[in-house]
This record gives sequence, structure tokens and C-alpha cells, in this order.
Amino acid sequence: MRVALALGSGGARGYAHIGVIEELHERGHEIVGIAGSSMGALVGGLEAAGRLDQYTAWASSLTQRAILRLLDPSLTSAGVLRAEKVLEAVREILGDVTIEQLPIPFTSVATDLITGKSVWLQRGPVDDAIRASIAIPGIITPHVLDGRLLADGGILDPIPMAPIAGVNAELTIAISLNGDDPTGPAEIESRPTAERWNKLWRNTSASILDTKAARSLLETPSARSWLDRFGTAGDDETTADTAEAADATEVRAPKLGSFEVMNRTIDIAQSALARHTLAAYPPDLFIEVPRNVCRSLEFHRANEVIEIGRELGAAALDTLGTSEP
Repeated sequence: MRVALALGSGGARGYAHIGVIEELHERGHEIVGIAGSSMGALVGGLEAAGRLDQYTAWASSLTQRAILRLLDPSLTSAGVLRAEKVLEAVREILGDVTIEQLPIPFTSVATDLITGKSVWLQRGPVDDAIRASIAIPGIITPHVLDGRLLADGGILDPIPMAPIAGVNAELTIAISLNGDDPTGPAEIESRPTAERWNKLWRNTSASILDTKAARSLLETPSARSWLDRFGTAGDDETTADTAEAADATEVRAPKLGSFEVMNRTIDIAQSALARHTLAAYPPDLFIEVPRNVCRSLEFHRANEVIEIGRELGAAALDTLGTSEP
């Protein structure tokens, strides 16, 4: 079958897109159009260029420490991560290729932060289109392209169905990365504490800075402020004592660090936008990847999340009776 894909946004959960694509290839289906937002744009661009296998092999080899180095942290830019080192690796895999040269029509969706409008990138270098779409608000710095300040496509279009509406396909598939846990209420991710990030930074800093310089950097107020963006400091004894003294039957709201608050806010907004998109452009097949599969920045879990994508893709395709090409 001729298949058109709308690949949704959702950080590291986007590895699940790879699993679905692998399942489609294994069953002999032909992908004839791709639109992607954020991580969906990255995976979609690589698939359209015929380079997804190389990227998958590279991503599957990454450790947590390697990811930390590649995310290229910044204390002064408009996002806490520049992510340029990741894009350098992607550029090496892609080569010097433009969207017009791709064998599969591809649309990378970004958001113009000045006009507040969704932008479809269908011309120009593939790496620029990907870089613009993956700029998660507050996390990865926005990208300037053709005089526009562009950020994550998922801000306005978390499941970009409209760009594939005109594709000559027998089957349209939309993949959401913000599904609820099918076994029960969605769990809120446990917050990564500032102390946890501090420890990880110290363990990794030898690859970036000398030990003395790294320690000096991490002890500055700016660095502490950066770490606190990802969560509050670890619970102290006073907090623990207070919790023990509280009425055991009292229902208390979960404690969220600042990163978790921002992450949940984005997820909620994107889920609402996705419902409107799917109502206007209903796909033939809708695949939901649970939000609790992994945290947004756990890019070291590629193998695990790819396999989950394969399983979800296989189950969904089986419901359509498309097991055989």
C-alpha cells in the first residue's frame, strides 16, 4: 500500500516513529509522503532522505553521558540547550541535500514565533528544516531561517495532517506521542532533581572541561539556576518530616519541578490542538504512543522506544487487515 505519514512531536518518544516505519517497511508498504513536527520532523526527514537506518544505528549506540554532551548546554541563550552537536551528527548522516531533492515528499512543520503562525518548510536544506522544527520552547534555542525566528512545530501543529492531505496515498497514518497510559491514569514523570543533574554534570564534565573548571562552573549562581529549571532540589529533612506528619488520608497534589510544569503544560496544549487537527483531517489509522513511555529528554533509550513503536505499529496495522503487502 501507498502510505502517507503524519509524525507527531514529543521529544525522545519520537523514536517510536522509527519502529512504526520499520514495521511498514517489513510488511512491504511504500511511504509516499511525510510531514513531521519536532522529533517527527527529524525522523521524517531522515526517512525521506533514505538515511533513517544510519541514524537509528547511531542513536542506538548513545549513552546517557553521550547525550548530555551532544545537547550542548547554554547558560545564556534563549534555550538551555543549543543542540548544535546533535545537528552536526545529523548533517553528517544526511549529507548536503535539499527537500526538493528528496525521493519522498517531505514537510517539516515549524512555528514562527513573531507572527504566531505555523510554517511548512518544503524547500531548502533538510537540516535547516529539521533544526527549526525541533526547537522545543524554553529548552532548545529557536532557529533563524530566511529572516524568521522559528521554533518547535508542535506548538501549533503537534500532528501535522494537513500537509499530507493532498498526497496520493491509499492509507494515511497519524502517530501521536502524547497518549495516556492504556493500563490506567497517566502518571506524571518523576522530577529530575537539581542534585541529580549536578551529579551527572560532574561525572560527565571530564569530557567537556577539566575537573577544576567544571566544578567552578557548576558552583556559579547561573549554573545552579540552570539546573533548577529541570526540577527542584532534592527533598530535605524538613520536607520529609512534614510529609510524615501529614494526615495519611489527605490527598495531596504531586510535586512538580519547573521543567515538569512546563513539559506538562506543553503536552496538555498539544493534546487539545491534536484533537482539533484529527477532527478536521481524520487519518485512516491513528497510533498513540503513551506519554509515560519515556521522558522527553531520555534520548539514550532509543532501542527500547523503537521496539515499543514497532509493537504499536504492528497492532494497529493488524486491525486494518494489512499484515500482508
